[in-house]
Amino acid sequence: MIYTVTFNPALDYVVRLNQLVLDKVNRTQSEEVQLGGKGINVSGVLRELGQDNVALGFVAGFTGKAIEEGLQQKGIATDFIHLPAGLTRINVKIKAEQETEINGKGPEISPQALQQLYDKLDQLQPGDVLVLAGSIPASLPNDVYENILAHMQGKQVLCAVDATQDLLVNVLKYQPFVIKPNNHELGEIFGKQLNSDEEILECAKKLQQQGAKNVLVSMAGDGAMLLDEYGVCHRVAAHKGTVKNSVGAGDSMVAGFLAGYLQTGDYGYALRLGSAAGSATAFSDTLATHSEIMELMNRA
Repeated sequence: MIYTVTFNPALDYVVRLNQLVLDKVNRTQSEEVQLGGKGINVSGVLRELGQDNVALGFVAGFTGKAIEEGLQQKGIATDFIHLPAGLTRINVKIKAEQETEINGKGPEISPQALQQLYDKLDQLQPGDVLVLAGSIPASLPNDVYENILAHMQGKQVLCAVDATQDLLVNVLKYQPFVIKPNNHELGEIFGKQLNSDEEILECAKKLQQQGAKNVLVSMAGDGAMLLDEYGVCHRVAAHKGTVKNSVGAGDSMVAGFLAGYLQTGDYGYALRLGSAAGSATAFSDTLATHSEIMELMNRA
């Protein structure tokens, strides 16, 4: 089974308008509410690709209830920890001539609530997959990802981590199955701008030397690269299409990669499916559907 963890899920209130004018009343052309949070995005695309999974994390209040019910309606199992106070956040995504986001803070997560998550993780079995994705709320210690991977040592659980800078680097010693920085995040880790495939591959090798088994690097319009656990570099070009939505594309790539690997054991196929899933989401107003992903796969 695949388990995703979202520490700070959200209801994303997406509004579209021609132009955002400050100090004026702005009227939308359309609006919608989407289930948000990186781990939740991974869960959604995994389900589209036929991979059953369980969404873990923390929810609170009526907004948390809406997320839980929304996921269950999509056929995604949930096992959230219900916090006694506060509200799961609402994020406002304004899509006008530019994209603007206002992200909520989210509820406080107590040490007791965090321990409940560890108790749930203790139930995972050898061969299960654990996905950690996204930022950490201010109420949690900065080393929580590191502590979780330490806690999972010896359990034969495949861990996937999609995070930035120290959150990512500090887990490498626990040999995560796959990490997914983008090329800019990869450059930030090493304090330089990466301008070529050779430079990206060199940095990916350094992360692998520090413990990561597979390093998956997304590069937006330049495609994607995978340095697999056998030292083989796989490279795919970007799909052609009109980018409508940058939210969730990286999460979709993680989901596609995991689904492709679990279905075939073939890292080349996993990269292609991950790339197709990421691009399909970027070309859509919401997370990609199965048909949208496979249409791009069939183009390749």
